[in-house]
Amino acid sequence: MLLSFIYEIEDRGCDGGSAVSGPLDGVRVLEFAGMGPAPFAVMMLSDMGADVVRVDRLGGARPADRAPNPLHRGRRSVAVDLKNRAAITAILRIVESADVLVEGFRPGTMERLGLGPDVCAGVNPRLVYARVTGWGQEGPYARLAGHDINYIAVAGALDPIGRAGGPPVPPVNLVGDYGGGGMFAAFGVACALFEARQSGRGQVVDAAMTDGAAVLTTSLHWMRAAGTWNEARGTNRLDSGAHFYDVYETADGRYVSVGSIEPQFYAELRRVLSLTGPTWDRQDDRAAWPELKEELAAIFRTKTRDEWCRVFAEAKADACFAPVLSPGEAPRDPHNAARGTFLARDGVTFPAPAPRLSRTPAVAGGPPPAPGQDTAEVLRDWGFDEDAIAELRNAGAVG
Repeated sequence: MLLSFIYEIEDRGCDGGSAVSGPLDGVRVLEFAGMGPAPFAVMMLSDMGADVVRVDRLGGARPADRAPNPLHRGRRSVAVDLKNRAAITAILRIVESADVLVEGFRPGTMERLGLGPDVCAGVNPRLVYARVTGWGQEGPYARLAGHDINYIAVAGALDPIGRAGGPPVPPVNLVGDYGGGGMFAAFGVACALFEARQSGRGQVVDAAMTDGAAVLTTSLHWMRAAGTWNEARGTNRLDSGAHFYDVYETADGRYVSVGSIEPQFYAELRRVLSLTGPTWDRQDDRAAWPELKEELAAIFRTKTRDEWCRVFAEAKADACFAPVLSPGEAPRDPHNAARGTFLARDGVTFPAPAPRLSRTPAVAGGPPPAPGQDTAEVLRDWGFDEDAIAELRNAGAVG
């Protein structure tokens, strides 16, 4: 039944094996281990076929009590002592044949290590050098500490999120770290790679979460200029102000979402819920919204979430209605299951790669490597002979 929860997740093959190479097949990416948005960007590049080598700190280890993190899939790992000059020399030798370098440190860190973009461009002018930070590489905040919540606050992306009369509500760390940071970094890398194939020259990609989060608010700035957006949160069509665009609690303490903005979908909502009378004709009358919202809330509290799903399914309603699913429930939704939107491996269920390409599809790579587990293999693949590898080990430069 539509919008019911009857499908079990299947592992649809995410071991990196694919008869067709991804669109980034042959692209070599050197990633410096970090947290959040940079690994997310590299995950996206790896899913699209890039050969990723992660530089981990020598002596680092993945905690044994944690589940494998899908953000770190599809890499090989080398363990390096970045304070060792022989290690820096070896990394620069790897940079010579890399297409992309991705780092997520505070501005100035890579320069202090001797691996800044100018040095790397000196050994490889074609290199795309991606820098993922919160504030960006320059500006008065560039060297300040911060997290997702701070970046989206300054970008103007946090203030609009929340209920009328209440404070802004942090949207987990999806808007800054991953939407404004990781995805914009991956997009910037792809654009710079395309340009480098034409010009033969690389460039620096400055992916700041404040910039990316600000871009996500573009339509809000348009609506403000058009006079259709109120600064007071929770009073607009798209921020829970309108009765026809909100979430409603059901009898079992769960929620359903309603997005019946256009007149034809609003008419469908009225049909299914028997919403008659002249008050319901005032869809765009902001003065009527609070009253209509209360009435809808009372109606939705009369049935459980799954009962409402059946009501809308049996009515064959096209009303922009859907249940609010938790991350644990989403993989079992029939639409997600039919599309293979989620994968499962090693006890972890996680989203499949996106977007979907018809001829060169993305494939989720192998499980996250332990720090340094591929050091010798990677060095061989990137041009080091056994004597050179032995010298690096003896110098304590690699593990």
